Amino acid sequence: MDQLENAKIEHMNAPFDNFFGEMRAGKYVPRALFMDLEPTVIDEIRTGKYRSLFHPEQLISGKEYAANDYAGHRSVGPGIVDPVLERIQKLVEQCSGLQGFLIFSFGGGTGSGFTSLLMERLSIKYSRKTKLEFSVYPAPRTSTAVVEPYNSVLTTHSTIEHSDCAFMEDNEAIYDICHCKLGVRRPSYANINRLIGQVVCSITASLLFKASLNVDLIEFRTNLVPYPRIHFPMTTYAPIISADKAYHEQFSVLDVTAACFEFSDQLVNCDPWLGKYMACCLLYRGDVVPKDINAAIAAIKLRNSVQFVDWCPTGFKVGINNQPPVVAPGGDLAKIQRAVCMLSNTTAIAEAWAHLDHKFDLMYAKLAFLHWVKEDMEEREFSEAREDLAALEKDYEEVGQSF
Repeated sequence: MDQLENAKIEHMNAPFDNFFGEMRAGKYVPRALFMDLEPTVIDEIRTGKYRSLFHPEQLISGKEYAANDYAGHRSVGPGIVDPVLERIQKLVEQCSGLQGFLIFSFGGGTGSGFTSLLMERLSIKYSRKTKLEFSVYPAPRTSTAVVEPYNSVLTTHSTIEHSDCAFMEDNEAIYDICHCKLGVRRPSYANINRLIGQVVCSITASLLFKASLNVDLIEFRTNLVPYPRIHFPMTTYAPIISADKAYHEQFSVLDVTAACFEFSDQLVNCDPWLGKYMACCLLYRGDVVPKDINAAIAAIKLRNSVQFVDWCPTGFKVGINNQPPVVAPGGDLAKIQRAVCMLSNTTAIAEAWAHLDHKFDLMYAKLAFLHWVKEDMEEREFSEAREDLAALEKDYEEVGQSF
């Protein structure tokens, strides 16, 4: 009887319970909710290869298209936000100890507008729970909407008070990685999403598998965010290598750690050498031991190209998970024995904000496309959002200044 009870306790504490809930029939269902204001994208999941994995009630779609319009959430969003929150509440009730929420969103109408509305409501209802965003910024070569710069600036402004930490990626940088490092001639969203998925897996690995040195959701916020507004860490992953080249390469812990500080492995287009690091979180997976990590970090600190702000002497947070990375079947990445994902809060990210603001300014100077949203928004809301982003750039500049 004691052995049976112990087995039940071990089963209840299994790491995969963090992301999967057990149904009555013994089936495990992801603690995930997919939502769009129009049905096309969600229907792909409903009829797709993995349709049996998800609970039908966790696939929510509206009937009215947001049309890539941030302001669409003002007219369409209120009618669907309550059913979404009710479903979230059911998922929360199934958790024994809720840590927080992971939110994936950005440039589209639903991704920007409805996410802003949802984040506001989540902050009211779950004010003490961590809310982490995965923010993928738009890029001209993979853009599906002209107005994405408007959407991105507006949603950054409206969610900055409701998000605890937003992991930054941009499609431009990921497109270049797929093309230059993985040899994909014309990267598609499937190629881009696989790489983003690999990064997300590294960030959540400590919640999925038992590890020698875990990092939970709350620790990301605690170790990466020195001030409430300065909560946009840059994402880097290494090694990024295709299957046909992997057999000719050998990656030590020092090699993969050093690669995280190189421009070519960043998932955001900005020059890391032009900024200063405030904090770095290194999440190792696979065949890695603390001794090699300590030696690698010591070597990195000696480099003149890697500069930290003078008010943060420690700088590094480390997570170790012995489970090696797994690649998607038919994917571009090679199966490797060790990898590292780095989340770094650096003042260099101000360059990415500047690129986005410039795209916004080009259109706003001509008041281009504003007539589509005037029914739901006022022009002053655009100028307020732009001023907030300018202030954010300034905030990053100021925290990098020496005493």
